[in-house]
Amino acid sequence: MTTRRFAFAFDPRYRVAGLPFGVLPSTTWVEVGDGLLRARFSWWRLETTLDNVAHVETTGDYAFVKTAGPPHLSFTDRGVTFATNGERGVCVAFHDPVPAIDPTGRIRHPGATFTVADVDGLVAALRGG
Repeated sequence: MTTRRFAFAFDPRYRVAGLPFGVLPSTTWVEVGDGLLRARFSWWRLETTLDNVAHVETTGDYAFVKTAGPPHLSFTDRGVTFATNGERGVCVAFHDPVPAIDPTGRIRHPGATFTVADVDGLVAALRGG
């Protein structure tokens, strides 16, 4: 399988909020290929096998204060959000929770959201298309 890299779509307000955390176009991406889903969001990383992807859906209309800047942890479901805009993203649910936000790996996430530029392309890639 060919590896596809998806760039994040940056809203100017999110770009400013992400600067102190190193969240830049050059330090953010999502890759799908070789049986893996990999994401980089500045210093933070997420990696899992594609077999671990349980569900994929398009979501959107994210609140700026809940998504801008570094990755955000949802206290309701422990999901992680890598957001660079509030418009639209891809929400991925995992069979087995994965580490991402915590460098020790103790916090594991049952899902992740990525606000990439090619939302439909990432959804298709994760669904095997």
